[in-house]
Order: sequence, then structure tokens, then C-alpha cells
Amino acid sequence: MDNFTLMNWKKFVAPLLILFILLSISSCKLSRFVIYNFADINDHKKFPSRTIEKPQESWTFATRDTLKPPRNIAADGVDMEWREFLKEYKSVAFLLIKNDTIIVEDYLYDYDRASVVPSFSMAKSVVSILVGIAIEEGYIESVQDPVTKYLPEMREEFDQVTIEHLLQMTSGLDYNESYSNPFGDAATSYYGRNLTKMVNKSKLEMQPGERYSYVSGDTQILTNILSKSLGEKSVSAYLEEKLWKPLGMEYDASWSLDRKDGMEKGFCCLNARARDFAKIGRLYLNKGSWNGEQIVPEKWVERSTELDTTEASEWNYQYQWWLGPGETDFYAEGILGQFIYVNPEHNIIAVRLGKKTGGVNWAKLMANLADAYGT
Repeated sequence: MDNFTLMNWKKFVAPLLILFILLSISSCKLSRFVIYNFADINDHKKFPSRTIEKPQESWTFATRDTLKPPRNIAADGVDMEWREFLKEYKSVAFLLIKNDTIIVEDYLYDYDRASVVPSFSMAKSVVSILVGIAIEEGYIESVQDPVTKYLPEMREEFDQVTIEHLLQMTSGLDYNESYSNPFGDAATSYYGRNLTKMVNKSKLEMQPGERYSYVSGDTQILTNILSKSLGEKSVSAYLEEKLWKPLGMEYDASWSLDRKDGMEKGFCCLNARARDFAKIGRLYLNKGSWNGEQIVPEKWVERSTELDTTEASEWNYQYQWWLGPGETDFYAEGILGQFIYVNPEHNIIAVRLGKKTGGVNWAKLMANLADAYGT
């Protein structure tokens, strides 16, 4: 082979051959990573999923005839007109709801009320809600139960890890949260096709209760515990039964799976619309009550939104919910800037969905908006 032919081989043929091999091995995590490259808000179209059906009758927020746009806002030194700001920083949906009335509703980049957006890590907060309900109903006995009570196939060292350790992200799990490493645990969780196998192979890198470390693996173990405790009922079916239908969601949703008929990716990937995400915020704004019916135990909501730094718990992260930046507000957050924000002081809920965060502190911005509209 002459030098010219060899150069062409290296430059053109070899990369195409590698790509062909990756495409051919469709079950390979690495091929998924190479093909999709990085999480984006179209990911609900890329993975198998289970449908979560809406009820026959929906409950809707009230709306104003003319929605009041926010005044010019300042965020991280940025001062511009509201919709210009949303577009500049890659938002596709923004809702601001006070006293059950939508006072701001904006959609951009060809998105509208019916557009589906993945929750990403906002799903962690939903898993926490379902765990709280499952404990109330006796599927799970206690947050103090060891992981191996429900997943005996896991390593013996997980006898020391409790459900509460998982909820608080203090399990000591050995897990690489990097989203840019195709060989890391986050990529395996997101692009892999066997979450149960991954969970069962989990190891600890430190004693549980020693240090907080945000890892999606903790939430996936919770999801597997929930799935195991429910028996034949899937986590998606439980969500439909306990939240989606009772809350009168306006649209069907879906939960992405590791493979067809497989396990829910509980650490991420609940796919829904902005208004339905807002109803999850309303549920927690009202301490688990929905129009007079207690859907989630009030004590569970209070435990999930109170400050606790015992046993290495992080001051601003409780039971898979983020606290602050104010004294009483809290929120669910996902990568690329997905937010369900709740401000009990001003009776306000906000939802922001986007293509990326844009470097904006969205929780702080929503807290500022709550203060502005709270009076």
C-alpha cells in the first residue's frame, strides 16, 4: 500500500469503518453515546419508554385573559426584555403560577403547551414522591430499611446502606457522575441497556453516612427498590395510578427505559409537558394535598423540604429535592435547566424548561420573580 493510499485509508475509510461497527452494535452503550453525543431535549424520542396515561377528566390552572409579562429582569448582570431574555438563554417554556392562576406562560423555539420535554433529574424528585407513597401504603416498610432487604442480590456491603442514605445522597456509592465520559457510570446509566445488572454490580467507595455526594446511581437504586417492592406493577404504572390520574394531568406522559419492556431510568427521563410538571409543584405547595385529598403524606413532604444536616446530609438537598435560595422555597432540577420551583411564602409555582441553562441561576431568578409578584 503506497503512502497516498494509506493516507486516504486513515483519513476516510478507517473512520467510516469504525462508525459502521458502532452502528452495527446497536446494543452497545458506546455506540449510543457516539450517535447521540450528549443529552438534549429531544431524547424522549430516542429511547424506548412506557406510557403514563392521563385521566378522562383533566384539572387545569386558571388563566388571565391577558397574561402579565414580567418587567425587564436582571439576572447575573443581564438586563433585557423578558421574551428576548428567554430566547437568548435557550428556554422553550416558562410558567409562573400564583394562587392557581397562570400569570406568565411563554413558549419559544416552536414549542407550545403540547410539546414534550424530558425532565432529566427532576425525575429524582418524582421517585422520592413515589417512595413516600409506597411507604404509606406498606410496599416499603421504612426509610431505615437496608437496601438488601429489597435487593438481596446486591453486594453484602449494601447491608449498611439504608433507603434514607439513598434519598439523601449519602450512601457512599462508587459512581462517576461525569456526563462527558463515555465509559463513566452516568453514561452507562443513560445509554446502557441493563440498569438492573448495573445496580447489582454497584460498589461503595466509603462508609454510608460519611459524606454527601450527588450521584444518579442512588436514585436508580431507589427506583429498583420501588420496582421490586411493587411486584408486577411497573414504576410507570404506579406513577399513573398515584399521581398522573389523581392530579388531573392534561396529557399522557412517558418514562424512558433502558430497553424495551425494561427498567425505568428513574434518575432521569420522565417526559411530559410544562403545565403537568407544574401540577407536581402544586401538589408539594399544598403539602401533598390535592383538592382536599391527601395524595402524599404531609410528613413526607415536610421531611423532603426541611433543613437537615445530620449524618452528612447536605443543607440544601433533602430527599431528592433542592432547598432555597430563600428560606422556604424548594425545587426539582434537571440538566439543561429544567425546573419545578415552589415558593410557599408567596403561593407561587414556576416551571422553566430549556435547551441549556445558559449560565443563568434560574432558581434565584424565579425566587426574585416570586418576590416581585408575591405582593
